[in-house]
Amino acid sequence: MNMKNHLRLGEEGEQLAANYLEQQGYMILKRRFRTKIGEIDIIAKDRDCLVFVEVKTRRSTVYGWPAEAVTWRKQQKIIKTALWFMQDVGALDDQCRFDVIEIIVGQEMAVQYNHIKHAFGG
Repeated sequence: MNMKNHLRLGEEGEQLAANYLEQQGYMILKRRFRTKIGEIDIIAKDRDCLVFVEVKTRRSTVYGWPAEAVTWRKQQKIIKTALWFMQDVGALDDQCRFDVIEIIVGQEMAVQYNHIKHAFGG
């Protein structure tokens, strides 16, 4: 898969994840929040909890599950970026969690979701 197709798959996965979260009753606050530290794919509200979501999209699990790509180092970047966001919007006292949404786009565009709540961050 070339880089362009890889990026397109990632963008499609983020859109699918945002739609999925909205169907679950989440309110999407921000997509692709970027700082010099890192990036968060989706920031959403689940009732009164801020949810920072990392989306991992793959065409198969041949090379492992998508969430396995969210390494400790990647988690630390997401946590620091989330703190930046929370400070920026005055939400440092808000409850928050870190989720990973795995999306497998299989044959004939069959989509499989795996929403891992409290995936990391203690």
